[in-house]
Amino acid sequence: MPARFVNIDHDTPLLLPPDLRQWVPPDHLVHFIMDAVGELDLRGVRVNERGTGDEQYPPHLLLGLLIYSYATGIFASRQIERATHEHVAVRLLCADTHPDHDTICTFRRLQRELLARSFAQVIEMSARCGVLKVGAITVAIDGTKVLASASKHAAVSHQRAGERMQELELEIEELLRKAEDADSAPLDDGLSIPKEVQRRQERRAQLARARAEIEARARARAALEAAEYERKLAARDAARTAGKKPRGKEPKPPSAAPEPKDQFNFTDPESRIMPVGGGGFEQCYNAQAAVEVESRLIVGQRVSDAPNDKEQLVPSLAAVTAEAGPVAEVLIDSGFLSEAAVRAVETGGDGLPRGVRVLAAMGRERHGRRVRDLEKKADPPEPARDAPWAEHLAHRVATKAGRARYKLRQQTVEPVFGILKAALGFRRFRLRGLAGAATEWTLISLAYNLRRLHRLGADLSAA
Repeated sequence: MPARFVNIDHDTPLLLPPDLRQWVPPDHLVHFIMDAVGELDLRGVRVNERGTGDEQYPPHLLLGLLIYSYATGIFASRQIERATHEHVAVRLLCADTHPDHDTICTFRRLQRELLARSFAQVIEMSARCGVLKVGAITVAIDGTKVLASASKHAAVSHQRAGERMQELELEIEELLRKAEDADSAPLDDGLSIPKEVQRRQERRAQLARARAEIEARARARAALEAAEYERKLAARDAARTAGKKPRGKEPKPPSAAPEPKDQFNFTDPESRIMPVGGGGFEQCYNAQAAVEVESRLIVGQRVSDAPNDKEQLVPSLAAVTAEAGPVAEVLIDSGFLSEAAVRAVETGGDGLPRGVRVLAAMGRERHGRRVRDLEKKADPPEPARDAPWAEHLAHRVATKAGRARYKLRQQTVEPVFGILKAALGFRRFRLRGLAGAATEWTLISLAYNLRRLHRLGADLSAA
């Protein structure tokens, strides 16, 4: 008997219009996102109410298209437009329409408030589905560096900007002397002295603005550090008054002068050069996330231009959406640790406890366990009431129960960053500026949460 093959016919047209829903499995992510977006309250979205111009795409379509694209690792607006032609699931979501890349990019850039409201509504939706248990939640907070839409080679330091301005001044003087000298050698074809002088003057003005911005940042930084400096001085004075010797070195007053290596980027001035994993420095933003430990949903997110996490605990905890309920426990690594931050989180302005407990590593965590770590040991005694705050904080993670709680951090927030950056490939912002980066971080967090709810089999009908 001869071999039999399935008939492959590219020439005969379909006799009846196809139903694209039959081309995508019923449990596909695109169905879940379409249903979820249909549950969102999109009132208040900015649209053209006048009815002039071309017909506009409805907000729910563009929002669903962006969420699905980011949830599947497609971030560039041109690639999203191409997917509306090439991907069956995207054609289904768009009902076989094709928004162009400019429409997609403009909607993404201008709908920051819509994305923030949608993020909060999805958290509320996950609570109604029973995935997120609201109230007295435990969150793990961490930050990750995401590349800005700018190259570090487009940056200049305060010192280098000053040196380059002097070089340009000398070049301008040389060109002006050349213009006055009739016997000087002519410039290469297509070059003229007036244009070369103008080009150098414009560059010098750009460098002057860059130095002024760096100096303004240094003054603002000194103003923020002044309060911490005064607090340290007051604490040392109080210790001396009590007859105790202050610990540590005498604090130095903050300086309003910029550091020679303070940077300014011409492409994205609000981004900063930051240290990245594996060594080296890149032009980045510091993306923060607060992840609930049981559901592994992102319940709070924000973007900072600070190169480290030292001052990020209080604002990152404040970014946890109210729909997730009050936070009872916060897990952080040593990068977030400071006495002022922990006290601000655990006590209010009146000094009374706020019902929040911080568990933190007091130093760099050791990978792996030694033999003595395997031995059964009794919990250490609790420090005296008047012991330094660091001893009380260290005791929390020295107990068996405290260690078990703190271990939830590394299996909660770090896998989320791994999914976003390694699995989905979100390593660089497409939008520039701190506001643009914050908009896009909200979008990828929203997309991750819906992807997570789909993976957990959340029943949206129960919401």
